[in-house]
Amino acid sequence: MDINDKIENISALSTVGVINLDDYKGKKNIVLYFYPKDNTTGCTKEAMDFNAHLSEFEALDTVVIGVSIDTIDSHKKFASKYDLKFPLISDSDKKLVELFDVIKSESKRGSAKRTTFLIDKNLNIVYVWRNVKVSNHAQAVIDKIKELKL
Repeated sequence: MDINDKIENISALSTVGVINLDDYKGKKNIVLYFYPKDNTTGCTKEAMDFNAHLSEFEALDTVVIGVSIDTIDSHKKFASKYDLKFPLISDSDKKLVELFDVIKSESKRGSAKRTTFLIDKNLNIVYVWRNVKVSNHAQAVIDKIKELKL
């Protein structure tokens, strides 16, 4: 998946139940960010950064959703430990990491490359950050939403 691709019929199990991205159509922009593993230094910092900026995302009609191949139980513990206020999708069957082509080639477990997709209210991918550097990433996403006037 890349810029200008359209998201269709993506449904997945998350920490808040089943999420269907079609439910956001016409209502919210989506920040769909892939990360390698719960409870690791970089992934924790990235999740906490998104969490700290949630009110800014909400003010921009945007939801944040994290995705990794970890189990739903791992996600629930991770979200609880850091009081994360946004859903985490469990992609343990690796369908999403394959669909979005974000599998780390050097990963034995098939974990995700740190990649963020910005999806507009029409479910079109409008921007992609690949090989994300965690520091200030949430702010960069907010700035891009404002720049694109989504």
